[in-house]
Amino acid sequence: MTVFLLIVAFGVILAGCELFVNGVEWFGRKLNLGEGAVGSVLAAVGTALPETIIPLVAILISGGKSGHEIGIGAILGAPFMLSTLAIFVCGISVVIFTLTKRRKLKVRYNKVIMRRDLAYFLVAYSIAVLCGIFNIGFFRYVVAVLLILGYAVYVRQTLRSEGDLEGECRALYFHRTAGSPQLGRVILQLVVALAAIIFGADLFVRQMIIVAESAGVPALVISLLITPVATELPEKFNSVIWMGQKKDTLALGNITGAMVFQSTFPVAIGMVFTDWRLWGGGEWHAAVAAGVAILSGIILYGRLRFFKAGFGVGSLLFGGLLYGAFLGVALWSIL
Repeated sequence: MTVFLLIVAFGVILAGCELFVNGVEWFGRKLNLGEGAVGSVLAAVGTALPETIIPLVAILISGGKSGHEIGIGAILGAPFMLSTLAIFVCGISVVIFTLTKRRKLKVRYNKVIMRRDLAYFLVAYSIAVLCGIFNIGFFRYVVAVLLILGYAVYVRQTLRSEGDLEGECRALYFHRTAGSPQLGRVILQLVVALAAIIFGADLFVRQMIIVAESAGVPALVISLLITPVATELPEKFNSVIWMGQKKDTLALGNITGAMVFQSTFPVAIGMVFTDWRLWGGGEWHAAVAAGVAILSGIILYGRLRFFKAGFGVGSLLFGGLLYGAFLGVALWSIL
């Protein structure tokens, strides 16, 4: 039964992603937004809602040591998964679509948008992780406020960014007749899409936790490795769809924009409502996973900053190696 529900949940998430991708492009066109605003803000925050809700519930409602462990694991696991496994999935999709002659191997994107996203992520996330490794007491509340303000500045800059949406929009699913759909229909489709994604992700997480707990995996490790994969990765099939449509800036911006959001708002919640200690007592998984996420971000940013060609498929695929290395070490340590 668990396997069947996992398949059902995965199908619901994919259907929701298809509706969301289609709807968010039309929403961006209706508001005359640039590709950075659509990919890095609207799509990124919209599909980040399920995995943002999970740590909030774990920390604020469930509470206790286990609740805090699940919350911290989910908070740190999302940027880790996004910067490694999700980036890898984008690279694999490019390879597959190239082999099936749906696109070319070269990755085309807006370097300004990518550099801005990665720079914000590296600064915000590095500060948050250092605060968790070195206990700074009351000052972590100040840092939490600064992270929220930093994200507000990021959103303002992104909404003002240039860059028209790439390619043509397919007909809106909730408006199959000729002509431009009304904004109300676009919003309705987005609401239905997000509801499907959240429902599917919640069902997926519940079944994955059942499987993980039956194997005796610690709560923090479950939350760190499984919850982000179950909630964030399926929703990032938005990026796979966009890669197939040769809309690389939207695809990658969906991931890097989510990295910025996940390194600010959820992290601020963790800093305020938990003791936010990422190292000590023999527990190292959270801090090391955060370090791997930062390393992946540095590699991608470095390619953009110091190499004229930027990053290509190879840099995207390298994220999979980082994820696999951490996963192997983490599983070896608990088995």
